[in-house]
Order: sequence, then C-alpha cells, then structure tokens
Amino acid sequence: MRFEDLFGAFSERVAEALAIAERETSEDKVKDLRRAVEELVRPGMHLHLGHAYMRPNAALYEICRRFWGKDPGFTVSSLGFIANMVLLVYGGLACRLITTFCGDSYPFPGPNRVYQEAYREGRLEIENWTVLTLPQRLMAGAMGVEWMPTHSLLGSSMEEENAGDFRVVELPDGSRVGMVRALRPDLTLIHAWAADRAGNVLLTPPYAENVFAAFAAREGVLVTVEQVVPTSFLRRYSHFVRIPGYLVRAVCPAPMGVHPSGASNQGIKEFEPYAEDEEFMLELREACRSEESLRNWVREWLLEVDSHERYLAKLGHERIWYLKGRAAGDSWVSELADRIPSIPATEEYTPVEMMVVEAARMIRRRVREAGYRTILAGIGASNLAAWKAWYDLRREDVPVELMAEVGFYGYTPRPADPFIFNFRNIPTCTMLTDITTVLGSMVGAASGRAIGALGAGQVDRFGNINSTKIPELGLFLVGSGGACDVALGAGEVLVTVAMDKMRTPERVSYITAPGERVRTVVTTEGVLEKPPGEEELVLTAFFPHVAADGREALQAIASRCGWDLRAAPSLRRAQPPSREELYDVRIFDPRRYFLGEPPA
Repeated sequence: MRFEDLFGAFSERVAEALAIAERETSEDKVKDLRRAVEELVRPGMHLHLGHAYMRPNAALYEICRRFWGKDPGFTVSSLGFIANMVLLVYGGLACRLITTFCGDSYPFPGPNRVYQEAYREGRLEIENWTVLTLPQRLMAGAMGVEWMPTHSLLGSSMEEENAGDFRVVELPDGSRVGMVRALRPDLTLIHAWAADRAGNVLLTPPYAENVFAAFAAREGVLVTVEQVVPTSFLRRYSHFVRIPGYLVRAVCPAPMGVHPSGASNQGIKEFEPYAEDEEFMLELREACRSEESLRNWVREWLLEVDSHERYLAKLGHERIWYLKGRAAGDSWVSELADRIPSIPATEEYTPVEMMVVEAARMIRRRVREAGYRTILAGIGASNLAAWKAWYDLRREDVPVELMAEVGFYGYTPRPADPFIFNFRNIPTCTMLTDITTVLGSMVGAASGRAIGALGAGQVDRFGNINSTKIPELGLFLVGSGGACDVALGAGEVLVTVAMDKMRTPERVSYITAPGERVRTVVTTEGVLEKPPGEEELVLTAFFPHVAADGREALQAIASRCGWDLRAAPSLRRAQPPSREELYDVRIFDPRRYFLGEPPA
C-alpha cells in the first residue's frame, strides 16, 4: 500500500514532519581544541578530568600549554592522577587535587617524586577520597541533592580528614551510615569515541566513574572525541550515548586523544581501537625520577609541541600503527611468545613468588569454604594471586568470577601483561559496567558474595591498611584507591605485603582501610591470620626459605615485624611452590614488574 493511500490528504504534512524529525541538527559546537580551552578555561576554576575509562589527555596537554608556569590556581578533581597528569603539578597549574590516587600506576603502583615533593613542601593540597565515594559525590551533584549515603569511609582516617564533606548519620534502627557531600566542578573534561555536532556524546564501556561529572558541572562539558559523526550514526548506537548535547559547550576532534592510554571500540566496527603505549608511560615514569630528566621530557613532548596534531606527528605513523596492532584480541599470544625465553623455568623461587603462590592457595581455600562467588583484586602481587586462584578454581569447576573496580565483571585475565586494567582483558568480560555497580553493589551490597585481595603499603597488627601517607614523616604514598571500599564491603579481605618493620608497624598512623574484615595477611615470609573471635593477627604458617622449624621461623619473622608477633598453637610449614604453580604465576608477569628479580 502506498504512503499516500494510508494518509490521504494528510500525506504531504506527514512526510514533511518525518523529514524534519530525521534532519541533522543545524547546531554546531565543533571547535578547535585550542580555541575551546581559551574560551572555556580560566584561572581559579575547579576542573574535573573525567574518567569514563578514557581520560581526556589531549585536553590536559592543551591546558598545560596555555597555563604552563602561570600559576592559574586550579582545583582539579579526578579519579586518579597518573601518567601525564603529573604535569598539572609539575607545571604549577594545580594547587589542590581532589582524588583517590596520586602516583605512578602503570604497570604497578608507586609514589611519584613530583607529588611527594609538592605535598611535603606545602605547594599542593591533596584531598583524599576513595574510588567509590568520589563518583558518589559527583552522583549527588548530578542528581541535585546535597548528600549521598555510602557504606565506605567509616573507620578510616578519611572520616575525620574530610569532616567538612562527610557526615555519619544514625538511622532509626540504631545503625550508622556515612554521607558524602555533593561535588560540583565548574567545568568537566571528557574524552569519547564520538559525538555529533550538537554535542551528544557516545562512550563505550567500561564506564569507571560514569558521566555524573558531566551533569554535575556548573558550566558544562568540554568534550574531545576520536570522531565527529552524524546524528544518524548516534541513533544506531543510542545505547552507548551517555551525555546529552545540551550539557556540552564544545566538541573538539582529537584522534588518539587518550594516548598514552588506549581505547577499546567494544565491537563498533567504525571505530579503530588502539592499545596502551607501555614504552611511553614507562619513559615518563622514569623521567619523573629527576628534575633534569623531567624538564627535558616536558620540553620535548609538551612545550615544543604546540598542538594535538603536532603531538600525533611526533608519535609518528609507525608507532601509531603498532599501537593499533596491539589492540587486536590475540596480540598477547605473540607478545608472550617473545617473552617465553626470558621466563625462568627453574623450580627455585623468590620470597615474592612464594607469597603470591601461597596467597592464591588461601584465596582458593576461602572461596571453597565460604562460597564466595566473586573476587575483587587490587593492583600488584595480590592481583597475581587472585588470577592464579581463579584459574585453579576454574580447573576445579568452582563457579567464581573476577572483577575489577573500573567496571570489569567476569573477565578472563590474559597472560603477558599483569596490569589489572589491561586493555586486552576488556573483550573477555561477561559484563562491562561502572564503579558504583562493582564496588557499590557487587562488593558492598548485602547481596554481594565477594572476597577482596589487596596490596598495601603498610598493615598493622589489627589488619588496618595504609597506602595513603605517613604524616609523621611528611611522606605521601599513593592514596586510597578502592581499598577502603573493598575492606568495608567484601565478605573478607586478604592482603599481601612485604615483611619488614616499616611495612608492618604496630599501628599505622593513617588508616586508609580499617582492618575489621582483613582476615589474612600473606607476607614474603609467612601467613598471618586472625583466630576466630580475635582482632589481632598471629603467625599461622611460615615459608620454607625462612627456617627449618617453627620456633626458628617465629624468631626470624618476629624480628622483622613491627609488633610482638605471636604464633598460633599449630604453626604449619607452607609447601614450596610446584613448578606448575610457579609457571602459572610467571606467565602473567613475564617482565617481572611485580615478581621482582628472578631466582638466582
């Protein structure tokens, strides 16, 4: 039947209405990035660098070029200050950071000299939150409410430190709940795969902090994108469109705008993914170690590169194509093959390898005994242990899933790269979501059945964790990350830490995460556990390389512990790692970022 037959006299009017509805918008917010920064960013602003998995690095560089050395007095909030975000502090742009992490993150977490010196000298204020509570503050701002409830922060040093923006409320049933105050930045910066000219923005998962900061921003959003696309393209992928155009002030084309990070296209064939630039991040990490090397790096990659286009030209076609090739789902196979010859095949092992293997055994045992269905791991040795435990449980057909706080659920860790947010793990996920779902619900809700595996800078006799700072030494470590969220949400927590008096003080001077649910601490010399009904950790197992018998082991381990360590009535000698256990662990970390020097 013809269109005219259906609508008769109204056919012309209907056809006109449909044509109007399908017409592309005439609104055009596309701007050159430099112009957008000149128009939208001014001194004294509170800028939020969004972390919907992709970070707005191209915009970060442009802001640094414009305000380098001019002391603009920015307050900058972001989920984590990592990699090239250090430029905001080194260049004197930011005087205050609101965050969960300040330091080096790839391929393993550690303090960064620039943040440490600025903090110690009083040039930088760092306001510490957690991976869950910072998005919750932005969520409150996005929803137009002043306070948002949270299960996190209670019992941590952040409860007192952030008293102006955190309250504890007693509920009618007598229980206590934390409340975080809304966070509303002036301008939010986001990088996305695509937007149309009107500013409607398409983002692929995982969504990490999500886009609450876009709705919370007082003056709107500056968006950099890989591509500007027609609105008709967004309609085909409307389930990925996360930010409406009315919030957006400018759309700035910036291909590869998250470099040196990577971008996953999640199956949208029109987008060409690219992987992390590992060498670039490691070079910057090394440059930060000295003033001269960092000054040279800044001159080469920032001050003498006056635009994003020049930045890409400096990277060069070969490097860009290499990163696009590394984004292939099976690229880890060839990478691992290249590294196999350097992986030790010996049954000799190091204390760190023993710690990782024993931690994996403990996780596997607790999952089987307590019926946990999910494992949430932090970065480092604890992550290697969680990956090893997961594979062993899968071999035994025990149903359990791995999670990562930025929004990974049900992923299969690939060998060759031990970084927990490894780009190649994204396509293996059963579900991709965000932080509030993973930490807020899958870990923190009553329905959660999660065990946490965390690393720590320090752990005291009660299991309290410190990874933030040591105030009496004027020393900033790295921050909370998600440790507090996991420690207060998971059914129980296992911690890995090197055994020495600095790492195991009697009491930590800053509580990043309270230790009530820390049941097990696996060190490089033995295992500490809390007996049922007790609050203090005791030695329950020693490693073969420490001593021949339990009495000698207790003496040796206690001499390197920061408190008067007691032993359990039955002290066991842990079994040394088998060749198979060692190989499982070593193929995840062939460059030994976490495992350290190979066995002699």
